[in-house]
Amino acid sequence: MNTTLKWIERGLLAIGAMLAIWCALVLVEARRTAAMPVPPPGASTPAAKLPGESPADSLSADRSARPRRPVEPGAWVARLEAPSVRMAATVLEGTDDATLDRGAGHIEETPFPGEPGNIGIAGHRDTTFRSVRNLRLGDPLVLTTADRVYRYRITKTSIVNPEDMYVLDPADHPTLTLVTCYPFEFIGHAPRRFIVHADLVEMNVRTAQAGGAGQAGGEETAGR
Repeated sequence: MNTTLKWIERGLLAIGAMLAIWCALVLVEARRTAAMPVPPPGASTPAAKLPGESPADSLSADRSARPRRPVEPGAWVARLEAPSVRMAATVLEGTDDATLDRGAGHIEETPFPGEPGNIGIAGHRDTTFRSVRNLRLGDPLVLTTADRVYRYRITKTSIVNPEDMYVLDPADHPTLTLVTCYPFEFIGHAPRRFIVHADLVEMNVRTAQAGGAGQAGGEETAGR
């Protein structure tokens, strides 16, 4: 009996150690992704539920009629910042679990930054989008790509069901929609989604600074 208990104890310790190592690797990868730099100006970049906490929650609406630029899953798309809550996140392509474990995800079949319409970005409520719960109407959002900086102003927040795909419907003006799970402190798969809508207020063209490569680059104001 004692021998059996010892083997069970050793097995549980081994499982615990493996889980700890896995969690550490996920955190390291997430931090590495968050620290990814924005490419310098001129660099080439890859051109039926709201995303949630399981593969079944991936966007499934058929919007194949919209022209798409080919982008590999997990590819760098942009950098998202919310200065009022000190949030900064790397936006990758896709909303599968592996991508959202690393950073924020550009929701498939929504426009890319610079394209007209409603850009959708998802993130986990307890990691990348943890600070989203503190966003308020009027707060700024900044989306930076290799060539441009898009500045948005939050116009609306809402709580919806995963099936409420209308929050990602095309818009007649440039908009940005953030999606994360709700309630924020819910244990397990949260049953609802917290939505942040923002309108574009300014677009700036990024320009290379005289210091050459390695510097962040400046901005040149341009119209929408």
